[in-house]
Amino acid sequence: MSETSELKKGTEESQPASNERDAQKGKYMTFKSGSEYYGLKIQYVKEIIQFQTITVIPETEDYIKGLINLRGKVIPVIDVRLRFKQAPIEYDDRTCIMVINVKSTTVGLIVEKIAEVVEIKEENILPPPSIGRIDKAQNKYVYGIGKVGDSVKLLLDPDKLLNDEDLSAGEQDDDTEEDE
Repeated sequence: MSETSELKKGTEESQPASNERDAQKGKYMTFKSGSEYYGLKIQYVKEIIQFQTITVIPETEDYIKGLINLRGKVIPVIDVRLRFKQAPIEYDDRTCIMVINVKSTTVGLIVEKIAEVVEIKEENILPPPSIGRIDKAQNKYVYGIGKVGDSVKLLLDPDKLLNDEDLSAGEQDDDTEEDE
């Protein structure tokens, strides 16, 4: 009987999941880094948590701040400002960790300030401009520019943000070896 009730529960949960995906279509969690506002598709965002103690991993990239224990699961944490080669800032009470899941990899992103959830229709998303070498380096994580009223949000590709060349202190090692 418990198997049947669990199977039924699983079926009930999968139905709203597709409705939930439809409801999330075109929605982005926006956050501030430096003077710009960035957006990530809300489907990648699992939760937003208060800043907490981070265990430092020696000899990693400067933007990989370390590891946190989130309800028994150890996840790597990246400082978005440092990832974008911006000057570091001191963390304050607005600093939080946005926990995202990309291709079954869970990572925490340290962001200065969560802004809001916005809806951006496909027709309001433009490709990023490709002017000069510096812009291309900055835009390697940006797949589009979302127009929201009179402002714009830089829309991030979370896969490129996490897997540029070197992330995750070991989590990507298996993938790298398979690719070679």
